[in-house]
Amino acid sequence: MVRVLTQHWREGAALLGGALLLAALLRIVLPTDRVGLLAIRSRPVDVLVYSAFGGAMLVLALTIVRASSDLTY
Repeated sequence: MVRVLTQHWREGAALLGGALLLAALLRIVLPTDRVGLLAIRSRPVDVLVYSAFGGAMLVLALTIVRASSDLTY
């Protein structure tokens, strides 16, 4: 969030997306008694939601291009 708040929103969004994908991976591999706050619902639902949001964040961060400052209206 620090990257997003310091006007580097693309890098911040990519970091958040990567963190969500890491959370999905950890939710898959860690045993139930070790997942802690990563466990919100059942394992399949958690993995699906973390993966979907992480993938969406990465796609948005990597596909939205910077607006040109040359444009005149």
